[in-house]
Amino acid sequence: MNRRDLFTLFGGAAASWPIVVSAQQSSVPIIGFLHFASPAVYAPRIAAFREGLNEAGYVEGKNVTIDFRPATNVHDFQKIALEFAAAKVSLIVASGSEAVGAAQRATKTIPIVMTGSSDPVGTGFVKTLARPGGNITGLSLLNPELAGKRLELLKEIMPDPSPIMVLWNSADPPAAISFRETEAASVAFGFKLLAAPVQSADQIESVLTSHPTAKSLVVLPAPVMGASAALIAGSTLRRRLPSIANDAAHPHAGGLMAYGANFNELYRQSALYVAKILSGAKTADLPVQQPTKFELVINLKTARALGITVPPTLLARADEVIE
Repeated sequence: MNRRDLFTLFGGAAASWPIVVSAQQSSVPIIGFLHFASPAVYAPRIAAFREGLNEAGYVEGKNVTIDFRPATNVHDFQKIALEFAAAKVSLIVASGSEAVGAAQRATKTIPIVMTGSSDPVGTGFVKTLARPGGNITGLSLLNPELAGKRLELLKEIMPDPSPIMVLWNSADPPAAISFRETEAASVAFGFKLLAAPVQSADQIESVLTSHPTAKSLVVLPAPVMGASAALIAGSTLRRRLPSIANDAAHPHAGGLMAYGANFNELYRQSALYVAKILSGAKTADLPVQQPTKFELVINLKTARALGITVPPTLLARADEVIE
């Protein structure tokens, strides 16, 4: 599938190509939307984003234009962000820390709204959550703090999930923070961790074969992991590895479990931030919002395929059970 096909899937259609060229002359605000190219993962999130805009009175094609620009790899982010900056779009929406970082390097003046970043303070995107202080605000994922919870959930479905392979993007600073938090939590549980770092999607399959003694897998938050949900889920099934991620895209693609912020809600909330900025609010004064809605998703079909009996108490706590 080429990038023009992806634009159509995400609603940008062919009209997205000339948008940035005419952004400076347009009387209608133009939103540059930077995200990974993964239709199965991002289509429902973008639908939630549009829903949030509509709630705030902004309707695409009437009083706002959205230029969706899906990136096929992390290197695309910088090129697209620079194009947005050169065209002086009204605002940039950046999905994931790598996209936020690219947008931050491209412009210090155009407002940037994060759909979710694991540690926006630690990565230098904002000064503080309460007072961002620059041209970036939006949503935080609160991911590092959930590391222990994911290990606890693995322990609930397996008597001994250790050694646990940890798949993480070593090129993504927030993922490194999540890895350290996971290491700290593993000490409390007495689990052995097997680090499986990658820097791009094409490394995932080979890295997942690097630890044949692993009994389970934790997938740490990073945009490349969400975009590669089907690849990761398929590999874990073939290796009969129980797995947990932060992103519901993982169990929906065939992985075992996910626990983390509800991404559709994050995208809806980020649209409300966009609306505030387009209506005159200062980015520096809008506090970074932490997620309030979390979800536990379990793929029961995958559990059966792995020979795992999910405790009824855990099923009762799940927000979604995939049969």
